[in-house]
Formats: sequence, structure tokens, C-alpha cells
Amino acid sequence: MNVLNNIVLTMQHYLSDYILIFMLVGGGIWFTVNLRFIQVRGFSQGMRIMFGGLIHKKGKADKAGMSSFQALATAIAAQVGTGNIAGAATALSIGGPGAIFWMWIAAFFGMATIFSEAVMAQKYKRIGEDGQITGGPVYYIRAAFTGRFGKVLAAAFSVLIILALGFMGNAVQSNSIADAFHTAFGIPQYIMGIVVAVLALFIFTGGISRIAKFTEYVVPFMAILYIVGSLIVIFANYKNIPYAFESIFVGAFKPDAVAGGAAGATIKLAVSKGVARGLFSNEAGMGSTPHAHAVAKVDHPAQQGFAAMIGVFIDTFIVLNMTAFVILTTKSIPTGLTGAQLSQYAFSTLYGKGGNIFIAVCMFFFAFSTVVGWYFFGEMNVKYLFGPKAVKVYAVLVACCVFLGSLAKVDLVWNMSDCFNSLMVIPNIVALFALTKTIKTVHDDYYNNFLPSEPEESRAEWHK
Repeated sequence: MNVLNNIVLTMQHYLSDYILIFMLVGGGIWFTVNLRFIQVRGFSQGMRIMFGGLIHKKGKADKAGMSSFQALATAIAAQVGTGNIAGAATALSIGGPGAIFWMWIAAFFGMATIFSEAVMAQKYKRIGEDGQITGGPVYYIRAAFTGRFGKVLAAAFSVLIILALGFMGNAVQSNSIADAFHTAFGIPQYIMGIVVAVLALFIFTGGISRIAKFTEYVVPFMAILYIVGSLIVIFANYKNIPYAFESIFVGAFKPDAVAGGAAGATIKLAVSKGVARGLFSNEAGMGSTPHAHAVAKVDHPAQQGFAAMIGVFIDTFIVLNMTAFVILTTKSIPTGLTGAQLSQYAFSTLYGKGGNIFIAVCMFFFAFSTVVGWYFFGEMNVKYLFGPKAVKVYAVLVACCVFLGSLAKVDLVWNMSDCFNSLMVIPNIVALFALTKTIKTVHDDYYNNFLPSEPEESRAEWHK
């Protein structure tokens, strides 16, 4: 077991610190240039789509898919997870405040990548054997690479995402919930495991409509809860806000000059931890969120691309920043704590013991929404590999993983989840690179033909 764990750790080290950073950042820069800074030009359109869906609640989820807002909410449910509380704190404690600057850079370029993922997921979506809309990287991987190579690459991606997110990843999320509630309220972990597993199975078995309804209402609530709770702490320490910004920008290029910075922080650590945390938090380029964006009911694929970019913006530039600024304005880094403990300490400086309760409640919503989102992504790949009849078995297995994950932290399972998560990036990014011309064609069609007048024939062509 120890030998296998060490092998997995070594693989993950090289994947996350070298291969994936270059692939994901390189991909972000590549699509940013090819799409002429789409994250800037299309940002306002993405915001209109999000707020329009939030206010008007247009459309219901059915066999024809979800509304654009429901699809975005499902994607955000997966993106905003425990990493937004623990991950940002870890990056700060190891890489110093400068890591936050590099998170911003990674997220900025990642917005162009996730636009490309959503557009391709929309273009190559199809009707499954059960009559429901389905889509995701497996379909655009096979569009990029025809023949046996494409089939093998798509199948490998499906297996990896089912294992990494559906089974192992959801065990990790469940453990975070159980641990947080045990710390805050003294509730036995197995009790929380049963509660979370039963709630999860109830949502799983309700199909796409119940998943969409859950994310549509829970995601805005959990985001507002965390943002308001964080802003109270930040404004209570408003005198330290200039220090927070100064430490981020100075720490990005000269970590040792930041007073109270992480001990031993270097530019290399700031860049590697910031970029890695940013990319793996917002999931841009990982191939997970395209499953949600594929089922959105939109008139043109580019429209969901704009919505997808807002998911990255909310995850990194809003929610992740809340954690970072709470820690920085309370000057909590020198405590030597890391992960969720550092976040809990920072909140407790104002809320006292209530800080643990606040983090536990937020952890529940963040982690549970991620469980639902990751289940949905895995389900679409189960259908691809085994057909719709396998979904019920998959739902029960995921619920079992959720319960077992709450009982104890098993290092090998945790590390394998990270490793498989990293491996699934490779076929996804390779396919996106191969489809660059197609992505550009869809982008240009929207701006040249669809945007000015939105002609009926354009809508009909994309629906076809």
C-alpha cells in the first residue's frame, strides 16, 4: 500500500507541477490569442446571461436539457468546493500572498479555455439512448480524432472522470463535511456520512430535473452566504486591506519582502502553488464542467461559452478571493496553520467559536453541491460507456463512496483521486488543441452572423 501510494504521489507531483501547468496555462494563452481575448470581449454577455437566468428563472430542465442558468449553476456547484476554503489557504501558507496573484493570472487565461470547452460541448452534444440530451469531452474528443485512437482516448477519459470525481472525489468531499461537522458540533462522522449519502441519493435518483432544481437554488444561496460572512470579517479589518493588496503584488515577485509572509516562500513556489490552485479550483481545461454546459438550451453554442466564463470568474475572482482576503486582512499566515484550519482560525478572529460553525456550514454546502455536480458529470460518462441502464447502479455506488468517505481519510484514495483528476486533463486539452479551427469558426459565426440580428436560419442551423 505504501509503495503504491508513493508511486501515485510521484506521478501527481510531475503531473501537477510540470506537465499540467504548462498544458493548462499554455492552452489558456493559446485560446486567448486565437479568440482575441474573448474573456474581455464576451464578459458582459456572460454576465447578462447569468443575471437574466438568476432573475427570470427561464426554462425547466427536461429531456431537452437545462436552461443556460441551470447549466451554469451545475458547473459552479462542481467548481466551488472545499478547495475554495482549504485550497486557497494552502496556497497562501506555502506560496505566500503572491500565490493569489498567480491564481488570478491562471483564472484569466482559463476563462478562454473554458469558453472553448463549453462551445465544443454544445456543438457536439447529442441525444442519448434514453432520449435525453448528453454531451461532454468524450464526444468532442471523438470529433477531433476519428478512428480507434479517438475511441480509446474518449474511453480513457470516461474511466478517469468516473473514478476521479464520481467515486474517489466524492468520498473526499464527504470526508470534508463529516470532519467539519465533527469539529464544530461533535457529530460522529458516520452519522454525517449517512445523512449526506441519503440526501445525495435522493437528488441523484431524481434525474436531470432534480439536479438542476437543486443547483439553481442552492448555488446562489451558498455563494451569497460565504461572500457576506467573508466581507464582514474583511471590513472589520478594513485597515489591513491596503496591506493585503500590497502583500499580493509584492509577494508575486519578491516573496521574502512581505512582512508576515509564508516562511521559505519563493517566486517559484508562489507561481506553482498559485497557478495549480487556481486551475484546479475553477476546473478550466479539466473536462468536467463541459458536461453541464452541453445540456444547456441556448440558441448558439457561443452563448453557453460566455456563461461558462462567468463560472470561472465567480469561483476564483470572487469566492476564492474571499478566503484569501479574510486570511490576509486578519494576518493569519504566521500562525503556521494550513488548509481548512488556517481558514477556520482567520474567521474565528472575529466570530470566535462561531468561526468553526460558519466554516462547517459553508463546507457542507460547498462540498455537497460538488458531490451533486461531480455525480452528474460521471453519470454522463457511465451512459457513454455502459448505457442508461447502468445509471441506477452508478448512483448507488456513488452513495456508498460518499458514506465510506465520511468514515476516515485514506491517503491512497485521496492521492489517486488527485492523480486521476490530473490525468483526465491530458485527453481533454489535446482534443481542444486539435479543434482550435472549429472553435474559432463557431466564435466567428456568432460575431459575424448571429449576434447582430440573430436570424432564425442561424438558430435553426445550430439546433440541427
